[in-house]
Amino acid sequence: MDIRPLVNADIPAVAALLRMLAREYIVHESTPEGAATFLAENDELGIREFVTRGHAYHVALVDGALAGFVAVRDDSHLFHLFVARDYHRRGIARRLWEVARADAIARGGDGVFTVNSSNYAVSVYESFGFVRVGPTQCVKGLYFNPMRLAVDDTA
Repeated sequence: MDIRPLVNADIPAVAALLRMLAREYIVHESTPEGAATFLAENDELGIREFVTRGHAYHVALVDGALAGFVAVRDDSHLFHLFVARDYHRRGIARRLWEVARADAIARGGDGVFTVNSSNYAVSVYESFGFVRVGPTQCVKGLYFNPMRLAVDDTA
């Protein structure tokens, strides 16, 4: 497996993977409007905008194929973490997170992170050390669980 920073040529594949996985694991629990908004905001153009705004993306490649990707916003918020279903349970999400976390801290982040987890991913984030900091919320028709990882929580 190779993990490296995202390049422009990766964006179409990243957007396609996000759309496919979001339909299966995220937006099926949302309102129709929430699903449409999420998918529209996270298409190729949206990802390009996130990159322009400074979100730090990394991709994981297995034998040259996109297996997953991660993005961190403001060196403190785990914004995207998606792994293709064929690559689940191989440690790719954890490895992507470790690379993104180390990169954010190296850029000046203080090691405190938040994530808005889908119901499906709560246990994954808990395995990384994140804890829920509030009840399930719904914003713009999209349900999520606010979670936090503090520096002391990573020991």
